[in-house]
Amino acid sequence: MVRSILLRGFDQDMANKIGEYMEEHGIKFIREFVPIKVEQIEEGTPGRLKVTAKSTKGNEVIEGEYNTVLLAIGRDACTRKIGLDKVGVKINEKTGKIPVNDVEQTNVPYIYAIGDILQDRLELTPVAIQAGRLLVQRLYGGATTKCDYVNVPTTVFTPLEYGACGYSEENAIEKFGEENIEVYHSHFWPLEWTVPSRDNNKCYAKIICNIRDNERVIGFHVLGPNAGEVTQGFAAAIKCGLTKEQLDSTIGIHPVCAEVFTTLSVTKRSGENTLMSGC
Repeated sequence: MVRSILLRGFDQDMANKIGEYMEEHGIKFIREFVPIKVEQIEEGTPGRLKVTAKSTKGNEVIEGEYNTVLLAIGRDACTRKIGLDKVGVKINEKTGKIPVNDVEQTNVPYIYAIGDILQDRLELTPVAIQAGRLLVQRLYGGATTKCDYVNVPTTVFTPLEYGACGYSEENAIEKFGEENIEVYHSHFWPLEWTVPSRDNNKCYAKIICNIRDNERVIGFHVLGPNAGEVTQGFAAAIKCGLTKEQLDSTIGIHPVCAEVFTTLSVTKRSGENTLMSGC
């Protein structure tokens, strides 16, 4: 059951491809509905549960019977009862999250915040660890390095694994302007899928480049086996200022999934076909 869109905050081109893949493999999505009541009809393993759901677009109500209900409810910032009001730290009244500047400083200069309670920051444990480490080094070690909240590699462990680093296509267009970015993309066939002729042209690679900055790679996206492993390596290169020319001059390892990033030539702007006939 999907309240609005799949994978909010992630590149929606990639999110929709994940959804299509899951639907083709038997997952039924009930879109634009939220559960309002879950009732046990029958005990047992498995038992039976009746779910009542309401449309997010109107007053339509639907019911369905299931064996298992798993709620992905997200998380709340529990900041309202820890005395922040006593010292004047401002929070977002709706979400409880804390606005900070680029050095994790709140509106009270001597109070800092890190991790998932930050407004407009990624809720990822490695990000919180990095931000905390850098904050301590700045406060007590004379360092000046700030946490990079843009070039953060992350993976969504969906059936078709999704790895990403940097800007989504939507955010890149919003920040740099559509005329200033170039999107290179391609489908690819992993060897382990080619031999059994499995799911042709479902794996997909995309990079987003800033035309005005020597086609520096500002967004990296991959759908396929071991996407997280692939993304972790490329993230280091992106931190070093990776450009499209440098990718093109890199010799690929054949036949691995990551090889596709060394041969990307089709742009979205061109409208050319990206389907492959083999690995």
